[in-house]
Amino acid sequence: MARLIHRNGSGHFVLCVQNRSYRASLEIRKVYRALADPDGERHGLVRVIDDSGEDYLYPRRYFVDIEVPKPAHKCFSLAQVSAR
Repeated sequence: MARLIHRNGSGHFVLCVQNRSYRASLEIRKVYRALADPDGERHGLVRVIDDSGEDYLYPRRYFVDIEVPKPAHKCFSLAQVSAR
């Protein structure tokens, strides 16, 4: 899977497949940037930059990893920065 470098470390992209209890922050079928968080991963969580523009831990089962073609990385990254 392609990894994206973020100011907080490495990251990748995930697709939201569930948003129970987080409907204000997560949108089903939307692609989000996920950041490396080994402590969260050990607890079944993933750190995601959500619709607020901040990164938070969410249940891992709410997302699936996706591979984004390199030419699209910049597009996805700029879209999330402009949403802040």
